[in-house]
Order: sequence, then structure tokens, then C-alpha cells
Amino acid sequence: MTQILYASDYAMLDSNVLTGGGTDDTAALQALLDQAEESGGLRLIMDGAALVTGLRVYPNTTIECLDTSCGFFLRDGSNDAILKNAHWDLEEIRDNNITLIGGTYNHNCRGQQHDVEIPPEYRRFPCFSDRYWVMGFVFFGVQNLIMRDVTIRNQTTFALLAANWEDVWMENIRIELPDHQDCQNQDGLHFWGPGRNLTLRGISGESGDDFIALAPDEHDFVSNITDVLIDGVTLKGADQGIRLLSCGTGRLDRVLIRNVTGTYKSFGFIINPWVESNGGNYGNIVFDGINLNPLTPNYTYMEPFLFKLGGNIDSLVLKNIYHIQPEQSRRILEAGLPYDGSRRTGDSTRINSLLIDGLHILDNSETQKETDYIYLDCPAKQVVIRNTEVLGRKGSCLVKTGPDAVIDTLVLSQISAQNLEAILSDENGTVHLLRENAVTNDVFSE
Repeated sequence: MTQILYASDYAMLDSNVLTGGGTDDTAALQALLDQAEESGGLRLIMDGAALVTGLRVYPNTTIECLDTSCGFFLRDGSNDAILKNAHWDLEEIRDNNITLIGGTYNHNCRGQQHDVEIPPEYRRFPCFSDRYWVMGFVFFGVQNLIMRDVTIRNQTTFALLAANWEDVWMENIRIELPDHQDCQNQDGLHFWGPGRNLTLRGISGESGDDFIALAPDEHDFVSNITDVLIDGVTLKGADQGIRLLSCGTGRLDRVLIRNVTGTYKSFGFIINPWVESNGGNYGNIVFDGINLNPLTPNYTYMEPFLFKLGGNIDSLVLKNIYHIQPEQSRRILEAGLPYDGSRRTGDSTRINSLLIDGLHILDNSETQKETDYIYLDCPAKQVVIRNTEVLGRKGSCLVKTGPDAVIDTLVLSQISAQNLEAILSDENGTVHLLRENAVTNDVFSE
């Protein structure tokens, strides 16, 4: 039978989710959470704000905060997660039915170290080196994890890291980062494999690196992530948008990402191994409805971009992509360039099918430099670009091939452009078969 407990009956709850302070309530609240293991179910109602050093949550536990002023503030020097599941495991799922509803979880990044010497209990996980990054939430080996109406604030590194999971649902999640620190890995939601059945809806906020990362084999080079729906993301000046990282044999497959709006600084969508690798194993990936405005980049080690492709890609579909009067000059898509901006032996990209369907470019600023909106520099069996309208900057090109481009079939269909230098510039690459249908580029003299 599920117990229902009000935290104020057992703990002081005299802290503040924005500023901290008050009494350390860790021991009292952990004692309540421990009861879930004995009773088989617990619903803890947070009717105030608690100062804690980190808590463990067991199966069949719900933590419900009454409003955003209720929740948790991580005490200075805790150097741990605010919340983690009790039975960490990267091979077996041992914890299930964990639900977090409402409230604010403040990781207090200014009061934590970025990384610490790995604690003894974590040394059995080969994915960690001698140093352990201090993260907001950590869930290893969970099924049926639900988070709804939750605010995560001031993450030290990742706001959340999940690995070895199944059936994860997160909805209406806000990531607030008023204490943004450049190059400190203040990512948002980060997922390692193995994992399947992930739904993210209505995720908004800021991150100091990737806002969302699906990285199936980043930690072991073999794990998979499949069956992912990300629907409704609003970026508020995030350093980077969404990263899809596969660097070994681990596969990322059946992923649908749609309705992404807002602003970002440096890189929009990174779909490549990133590290030196001949791997990358991407199945069927679909983006639909991307409407972002680029801001001044804070990463300058390579040119900023909206999409960057690399690795082994079976099928990538980009639908309804909007590039409307961007504040900063930017390529929309780069395929096959070095993953991190520097040419290295081992970087490889092979694409079976790339479809860009519905690309809308209004980019006629006289203050921005010319660009190649789509740059292809890798082998590809088929590339189709259709239903596209471009009012571009003079001197720019819609599609340009690089020296490593070997494209079996390139299809350009229903493309209406104005003021471009060219629709296609392919003198540096190889296009075996070019098919064009209803392609126009009208150049008007001033």
C-alpha cells in the first residue's frame, strides 16, 4: 500500500529554492524515502523547500512538490546529485516506477566543484575515470521514470544523466541557468544507452553546452538508443541545441524531433561521433519543424552551424526548416567535414539517404557575408532537396560540394530562389547523376 507523507511533518523545510539557506534536511528526508523499500510504495509531498546534500530514491516512489517555490536546494560543498536512484546498474534495470512532479531542484552550481575524485561506490563503473562530474540528477538502471512540471536550476555539469533505461517520459521541464559558466559542461538532459522508449515534450530553457544529448554509446561504444520522440523544445540562448552522438557500434534509431524554436549561440544540431572514430551508427532520424535564430557564438574553435553531419547515416530527413533573417551568418547544413573543426585521420562520413523537404530561407541582409547554405563533403548514395524557397544573400550558393563529396544521385526539385550566385556549385566534388525539376534562380539588378 502506498504511503502518503507530507515532508513538513518530519523536516524543517526552512530553505529557499532560489537562494538556499536554512536547516540541512537530508537525514530526515532520506529516512522518509527509505520507507519506500519497506512499504512497497511512497508518495512524498514536498510542501516547502529543503536544503539537502543529495538524496536516493527507491522503486515505487513519487515526489510531488506543491508549486515551484517547493523543492530542493543543494548545500554548498555537497558535490553530488540532488537526486539519484538507489540501485545504480549499467547492465540490469533494478529500479522502476519513479515519478517526480512539480517543484524546483536547484543544484547550486556556484557552491559545487565541477568534478571530484571518484567516490569508492562509483569505481565499479568503467565509464567513469578518476574524476567524477558533479551532475544534477543521475539515473542508472531505471524503468518507467516520469518527470512532469519540474524546474531544474543551475546545474553544475549535466542537469540530468540517464543510462540503462526504458520507458522514460518527461514533460514541461524548465532548465534555468542564471549562473551560466562558459565551457563548464552545463548540459541539459543527457542520455546514454542502452535505452528505449523516450518521450520529451515541452522542454525549455538554457544550457552551457548541449541542451539535449542522445549519446547511446558515448560511455561504452556499444549501447543503443531506440524509439525517441522529442516534441516541443524552446531554446533560450543555449550554447548548443540537440546532439545525437554515436561514436562506435552503438545505434541510434527511430528518432523523431519536431517543433524546435528559440535561440542558440554556437551549434544547433550535432549529428556525428564528435570524437576521432570510424563509427557512428545512425538509423532513421527525422527532424520536422525547426525555427531557430542564431545568436553571437561563444564557441569560436570552428565556424558555427545549424546542422552538422558525420558518421554512418542510413536515413536522415529534415522537414520544414526555417532560416529567417538570422542575426548571425551561418551554414544551415555541413556534411562530412571534420567533426570538431580540425582535419584528423579517422574521421569518416557515409550517408545512404538525405532528404531536405521544405527549406525556407529569408536571408537578404547586406551586412552578412555570403555563404554556402548546404555544404556536402562526403560520400552519399542519394541526396534530395525539394520544396525550397530562398531569398538569399548575394554571392551565396544553395548547395556546394567539397573535395570528398561523391554523390550517386542528387535531386533538386521545386526550388525557387532569388539573388543566389548559384543553386549548385559542384566543381570540387563528384555528382554522378543530377536530376532537376522546376528549379529557378532569379537574379535582379539593383
